[in-house]
Amino acid sequence: MSEFQNLLQEELKDPEFKKEWDDMQPEMDVIRAMIDARIEQNLTQKELAKRTGIDQADISKLENGTRNPSLKLLKRLAHGMGMQLKIEFVPMQTQLRK
Repeated sequence: MSEFQNLLQEELKDPEFKKEWDDMQPEMDVIRAMIDARIEQNLTQKELAKRTGIDQADISKLENGTRNPSLKLLKRLAHGMGMQLKIEFVPMQTQLRK
């Protein structure tokens, strides 16, 4: 396990930290999905910007988490990569339902 993973596992034992970590996971999942889709297609941010008409600086802000995308913007990004946007609701883990 990496040093980061070891530190994260230790920090996740703190209920307050874990709550904050869990609360930000959906945003992190969206960011990871955007980056993975772009990289999978061997696109730079600049190339994606050209395809979508979205400023490269804005794509960078989306990818580093300093800007939250609207659904409309996510659809433009998906379309620019020849993909469709799919959002789904999935059941929570049993322990989180309480």
